[in-house]
Amino acid sequence: LPAAVLLKDMKLMDVKLGQLGSWLAMRDFTPGGILGALRRGYDRYYNKYINVRKGGLGGISMVLAGYVVLSYMWSYSHI
Repeated sequence: LPAAVLLKDMKLMDVKLGQLGSWLAMRDFTPGGILGALRRGYDRYYNKYINVRKGGLGGISMVLAGYVVLSYMWSYSHI
């Protein structure tokens, strides 16, 4: 039997819908906590797509696609 994981240690994808409110209440929404979450997300992205032995175009193309979408939104803000 797998060991029980505490609710605060669960990933968002593993949280059941009924537990979502309690899980969100345990998150750290201070500026330091938000910056830490952004840093962990960036590190995960960097290690998965950029810092690899046999690289591909996946990570770079995602960054370029994001830039294209943002520049489109900035240029056509009236839409």
